[in-house]
Amino acid sequence: MGKLYLVPTPIGNLEDMTLRAIKVLKEVDVVLAEDTRTSGKLLKHFEINTPLQSHHMHNEHKQLDGLVQKMKEGSIYALISDAGTPAISDPGFLLTRACVENDIEVECLPGPTAFVPALVNSGLPNDRFVFEGFLPIKKGRQTRLLELAEETRTMVFYESPHKLIKTLTHFAEYFGEDRAISVSRELTKLYEETVRGTLAEVLEHFNKKAPKGEFVIVVGGKKS
Repeated sequence: MGKLYLVPTPIGNLEDMTLRAIKVLKEVDVVLAEDTRTSGKLLKHFEINTPLQSHHMHNEHKQLDGLVQKMKEGSIYALISDAGTPAISDPGFLLTRACVENDIEVECLPGPTAFVPALVNSGLPNDRFVFEGFLPIKKGRQTRLLELAEETRTMVFYESPHKLIKTLTHFAEYFGEDRAISVSRELTKLYEETVRGTLAEVLEHFNKKAPKGEFVIVVGGKKS
């Protein structure tokens, strides 16, 4: 029986790549990558010559049966995303579930995940929190926001630069302008920045300064 490794990759700074991750990627038979062009540069940097195979949200359903069969026959795969830990707002869940259902061993290495440093340095309570990832774009968005307005735990979201203002505006509308928030962008990169304050204050900041980069939003829960 083969095996599946889930291998986190740096979210920006290549020095965050672990020695163990490099070792595993060198030893497996195939590396499944969300984008082979992006991952190809990473593997080249660390002198990893393992064959790459494209595995992303548009083809993962079609590949499941074939990958499971090859692992049953003894093949060992590693799954990586463009950045961070696979299956956290990236492909990985479907293949992991298929392996579990077929008694194929799955091992996830520890490593970079964008929401952890954003949560920890937010200054908001992190003993209990809820990770929401990306909110629904249209259908179900209002319903989800109404539900989250009553959430008492700290909430963590991902957002793209061109939707940040819209999302912050919705948060102010549903959660209240005085709700505490921390917004981090470009984590581990040269222009890393974290903006903290109330929703009104942070929204004003990004209305004056055009959002750039990928964002992690941490919002304080509703006070009892």
